[in-house]
Amino acid sequence: MAKSIAVLLDDKRLAKVKGTDLEAKVDVMFGGQLSCFILEIDDDHAKDVMDAFHTARVDSRGFITDVPIAFNRVLFEEIAKAKSLGTKAIDGVLGRVEEIKDLAAKESEYLPCPEF
Repeated sequence: MAKSIAVLLDDKRLAKVKGTDLEAKVDVMFGGQLSCFILEIDDDHAKDVMDAFHTARVDSRGFITDVPIAFNRVLFEEIAKAKSLGTKAIDGVLGRVEEIKDLAAKESEYLPCPEF
């Protein structure tokens, strides 16, 4: 069964997709309090994500969660570059797994405050 990944969108990310076809694909969660993209991921890609990141889990909704913050940043970059929520974005992320793992290792040492 396919899995999903939610990519949360702050004002900065929303501004980057404003005026593009992606803007129509923005979804909301928690009663409209959070904006996000929801990517549907086939079983093969989901398995690759789960294998690459030992903290990754599938929650009761079928969403892949507990991936490194760097994974989410790179996923948004790949979505913006591909201008799509399709497999091209997740393929781009999986092609950068080693980079993400390096960034994730730094996260475990020090997690910086979010930018406002």
